[in-house]
Amino acid sequence: MVFIIRTGPTDKAVTMTFRRVNLIILVLLAVAFLIIVERNLLNLSEFLYKESPDADIVLPFESELSPDLRVQMVRKGEEIPVLITASEDRLGAVIAAMNSVYHNSKANVAFTIVTLNDTVDHLKAWLSKTKLKHVNYKIIIFEPGLLSGRISKDAKTMETVKPLTFARFYIPAYLPEAEKAIYLDDDIVVQGDIQELYETKIRPGHAAAFSDDCDSASAKGIVRGAGNQNNYIGFLDFKKEAIKKLGMRANTCSFNPGVIIANLTEWKNQNITQQLQHWMELNTQEDLYTKTLAESVTTPPLLIVFYKRYSTIDPMWHVRHLGTSGAGNRYSPQFVKAAKLLHWNGHYKPWGRTSSFTDVWDKWFISDPTGKFHPVRRHSGEK
Repeated sequence: MVFIIRTGPTDKAVTMTFRRVNLIILVLLAVAFLIIVERNLLNLSEFLYKESPDADIVLPFESELSPDLRVQMVRKGEEIPVLITASEDRLGAVIAAMNSVYHNSKANVAFTIVTLNDTVDHLKAWLSKTKLKHVNYKIIIFEPGLLSGRISKDAKTMETVKPLTFARFYIPAYLPEAEKAIYLDDDIVVQGDIQELYETKIRPGHAAAFSDDCDSASAKGIVRGAGNQNNYIGFLDFKKEAIKKLGMRANTCSFNPGVIIANLTEWKNQNITQQLQHWMELNTQEDLYTKTLAESVTTPPLLIVFYKRYSTIDPMWHVRHLGTSGAGNRYSPQFVKAAKLLHWNGHYKPWGRTSSFTDVWDKWFISDPTGKFHPVRRHSGEK
């Protein structure tokens, strides 16, 4: 016997309502599932990206976005201005430095690259044809005329002077809208998040923060011809009357201007650039520092202007002297790995034949697509 149950209009309405509710629930569950999957994939991609910065990882749905939107996905918050110089013979250094900064931070980093006319095309090609093509940057041409009457005309001095080393004196001119900025030498690698360095506390009334040469991480830097050198007497001639009048102590610990955190508001208020230019001009007349053992024409004006008037940078954010003789014995591989910023100041550069810890620098170097720049290595089998 077959029983046939007929449903009335009310029963049909209830059944349809249940079906709609079930369908809505299924849709919501599916959406929730997709969101969870996407977040997990994003986290996995981020982990892999950290572990292998050279890998080409495409995030879910990223391929549907324009390059600009892709950058905005991970570059949020306050803009962090970073000033760096680019000379033709050291262009590979700039690329490695920028790559290390960019790929070790999610911060909204904006690079300002100061260079000379003959380097612009090479620099643009290197950036546009590699994975740095999405980096936020602008290129500014340095005007050598700024140094007219401010550097010695001595033939020997002129050979060693690199115009771009003075770009740091003009930071506010290159970043007129910024209130705070970071200056980096090109022979560095950043292993920490640049946001942390940017947030370095600068005391009220100070226009900049530097790393003391007497700090625990990089003390006793060796300067060629001067032995252990970390005080003012290695940079300035204290026999000169103009230096005597300043009342500075010759044994005062010096600082390294390869990394600068600048309060640009104070810099402008205190006319720091004008003060630096004054001492440059006076040096051309009185040789206040051109013949010192440290062989530096960039650091002495800064030491004078910022004498006991600067804040300090965490020592791990400026581990120095990797480019001086014996650096390989000074630091252990474990210490170098833990450092937030490494600086190959000195005569031995990581793209050269005799430097220490070249493997660390090689990790961030990107091959020149034009084929002009090649790191020099001990063995032909090395990159």
